[in-house]
Amino acid sequence: MMALHWQILFSLLAAFVVGVTFGGNIGGLNLLPIYELIGGLFLDALKMLIVPLVVSSIIVGMASLGRGGQVGTLAARSGLYFLLSTSLAVLLGMLLINLFQPGVVGGIPLAQTFDLAAPASSNVLNGSSHGFADFLNVIRQLIPSNIVGAAVNTQMLGLISFSLLFGLALMHIENPGRQSVLDFFSGVQDVMILLTHWVIKLAPLGVFALVAGVVAKSGLSVLLPMLQFFLVIVLGLVLHSLVSLSILLWLATRKNPLRMLNAASPALLMAFSTSSSAATLPISMDAMETRAGVPKPMASFVLPLGATINMNGTALYECAAVLFIAQAYGMDLSLTTQLLVMFLALMTAIGVAAVPSASLVAITLILGTLGLPLEAMGMILIVDRILDMFRTTVNVYSDMVGSVIVAHLAGENVLSTAQGLESSPQKLNVQA
Repeated sequence: MMALHWQILFSLLAAFVVGVTFGGNIGGLNLLPIYELIGGLFLDALKMLIVPLVVSSIIVGMASLGRGGQVGTLAARSGLYFLLSTSLAVLLGMLLINLFQPGVVGGIPLAQTFDLAAPASSNVLNGSSHGFADFLNVIRQLIPSNIVGAAVNTQMLGLISFSLLFGLALMHIENPGRQSVLDFFSGVQDVMILLTHWVIKLAPLGVFALVAGVVAKSGLSVLLPMLQFFLVIVLGLVLHSLVSLSILLWLATRKNPLRMLNAASPALLMAFSTSSSAATLPISMDAMETRAGVPKPMASFVLPLGATINMNGTALYECAAVLFIAQAYGMDLSLTTQLLVMFLALMTAIGVAAVPSASLVAITLILGTLGLPLEAMGMILIVDRILDMFRTTVNVYSDMVGSVIVAHLAGENVLSTAQGLESSPQKLNVQA
């Protein structure tokens, strides 16, 4: 059977061919409502996954940190690295989008070129007419008065903060109660990841409908502006990997970043081809143990945790994609609004499943927060599949850099050779 990424690429080509050849009609049949129906069902399926997927992933990630002296130190160092690296990625994405302005061509917002629906009234912030009071309102939503109501209304800020607090509290509960609750949410997470796999399997059909609808309305004129967006995202991912992460690695370990790239190369190739951090995890663990000198207990702790909550490439892409769409709709985003987008990208990246194209779930959430229609995703879906391969590679590379940094800070001899390094003596017995 054809691999999923080839199916999606084929559906993209088919969408362009059908959209350009037939436009919105075949034999008098109006295809646009059909495109909207299929594309809408696909987007609704993504939205359906948001609440249980994000909540279970965050709770399991937090509760799996464990307790105790050395484990607590390891968890603190890992968490600090994850926060710092992801923040740098999100900041870089925001800067590049503001610098190159790919959402505006010739002074005209792209939404007019694409003939997309007008944005609805914003749920939280909508342009520069709002300011500090709206930001305070967002802070207010961090603590929901009714967690069930927050889930019903998809108030993700409140759900994320609740999940973090729940996971933190679960860390301090004694067994067997702690393990029972953790097993439950681990099961929910497994089920949601499986459901995400099923929904993503429908991505070729959903992508075809969404992209064909856009091309039918706008023709091939959509390609050139999306090429600019594509290049901006790739530039951001490359800069983050080769500059931001290299600087973090050198500052923490004084090791040559080229050795890190060499040691990580098998996992990077796997990540690029599969677009899945989860599928790459066994390869990345083996690469860090045998090629970088990270002890197995540390690799077994940092890398799975990173595959769950450390999504540098995804966070950069989410922030940049949402700001790009806002530009395309002519929204004059204030600094406060952009900081909100950065915060949402940072937080939602924690709960994104380590499976292909799962960041689409988080993007729908942020678009809804800004009051932008989900149909706007038809623009980014034109290039999303290829970009997914790039950002997954960055996600995996960041996890591996983090494992090397944490191991070095624990006194391990990491990256002493480019390859073939045997794991050093195991100094830490990590138990979640």
